[in-house]
Amino acid sequence: MLYTNFDKTASYKKLYEYASTSTFDFKSKLDADRVNRCLVPMAAALNYSWAAKGIDEQCLKLLQELTNEQELIAKYKALLNGEVINTGENRKVLHHLLRGELGLPVIENGKNIGDFYRKELERFCIFAGDVHGGKFLGSTGKPFSTVIQIGIGGSDLGPRALYLALENWAQAGGKKKLNARFISNVDPDDASQIIGESPLEQSLFILVSKSGTTQETLANELFVKDKLEKAGLNPGKHMVAVTSETSPLARNSAYLDSFYIDDYIGGRYSSSSAVGGLVLSLTFGPEVFREFLGGAAEADKLALNEDILKNAALLDALIGVWERNFLNYPYTAVLPYSQALSRFPAHLQQMDMESNGKRVNRNGEPVNYCTGPVIFGEPGTNGQHSFFQLLHQGTDIIPLQFIGFLESQRLDDVTVDNSISQTKLAANLAAQIVAFAKGQDSADSGDRNKEFPGSRPSSLIYGKRLTPAVLGSLLAHYENKVMFQGFIWNVNSFDQEGVQLGKILTKKVLDRNFGDKTLEAYSKMLGISTS
Repeated sequence: MLYTNFDKTASYKKLYEYASTSTFDFKSKLDADRVNRCLVPMAAALNYSWAAKGIDEQCLKLLQELTNEQELIAKYKALLNGEVINTGENRKVLHHLLRGELGLPVIENGKNIGDFYRKELERFCIFAGDVHGGKFLGSTGKPFSTVIQIGIGGSDLGPRALYLALENWAQAGGKKKLNARFISNVDPDDASQIIGESPLEQSLFILVSKSGTTQETLANELFVKDKLEKAGLNPGKHMVAVTSETSPLARNSAYLDSFYIDDYIGGRYSSSSAVGGLVLSLTFGPEVFREFLGGAAEADKLALNEDILKNAALLDALIGVWERNFLNYPYTAVLPYSQALSRFPAHLQQMDMESNGKRVNRNGEPVNYCTGPVIFGEPGTNGQHSFFQLLHQGTDIIPLQFIGFLESQRLDDVTVDNSISQTKLAANLAAQIVAFAKGQDSADSGDRNKEFPGSRPSSLIYGKRLTPAVLGSLLAHYENKVMFQGFIWNVNSFDQEGVQLGKILTKKVLDRNFGDKTLEAYSKMLGISTS
């Protein structure tokens, strides 16, 4: 198995030549037959539609050749079997194992890692049940009503997005057990607002830091402890930790309990661990979190198919590479037509851009081609009244990834002007896909300002209703998409050195050890004492 720079492959040259000569125009080819034909089944009864993408049979053939040449499925299997994939930190990459074994048992120093993950899953599920049963109470003897997660980056974005995605569903089905809030920013206004709006004596805090040294998270922990103590509450009865077994937070009597992850679980890939699992189990129940894991596990299994027309995550990844490297589109918009997924684009933004925002390959050598795109997005229909103007008529073509559902989560609706709101939402989604693809000629209106050029490519992931299993399927789809793209570009998708320099300089500022007059000048400008 070879790890080869993308531009050194025969497939790269073929795709480059094809892109320079192809006359395929999906704008004119998009019809009902193509819409019905260009579908790939996903886990949890979702479907991936690529009909409105600039892909024809010849392009598909070349993308399949690229898959085979870059040995994408073999590399995925190597990851599942516990080979060192994170070359920058010399680590395995095992977030798939949190959902179940698809490869060989992963053994490290005589320890079965899968067993360790299963044990931790069982531990925090039992803890959640004990909280629901009243075994753990706050300082004043009252049961917990609110969970507040303290974390940043992957310890916040994924868990927050997943909680918001299922909150309506759980409430409608009588499964919501506790409320959840999140504190992430070191800005004191964040923690102060959340604490001010929460019933402190009935609040359980989850401190999440794998290293146990994350500056923003520890600062917020002290902020929270100060508020608890001033309210006459014992912080030790209101806090649990999610961390690694070697961190200062592990087996610490300052917490009700500690739950563990390891260095093989990257922050942005940690939602399937206790990082996301504890808060979801506490708020909705362990069985809901297990349903979520089931959807993700099914998606992971489907991602093993070598046929790109039967592997939605792989096809999505390949189309993204085609658009990034050969059509020269530097951005991708993620547009869920579901308010429940309001923070899902923010999570994908971190996962994609932190993973594949790399300028060197797995060996630290500069690459001569584009890698990860800029990811952004908002839920529809809000985005239509915001940045869709640029998407429709701007000078850049920006590929779009729509997500939609046939039913709302609450099934609570009203008929206005002969249709319910969910129908209006779906109508907007269908209309946008066609408007982006086909556009409108100025001759139709007599006004060039009203011309829509069209040829804006989009994909669509759709299903019946957003449930825990569907959410797990969605999350794993995007995780696997990013993984496959990293393999194609031959980058390490599992480290994040790009966040380190800022941390180092921040420490210098706080230590008043600037070492740089420019850094000192900006610090002084921002009100920081320089002596």
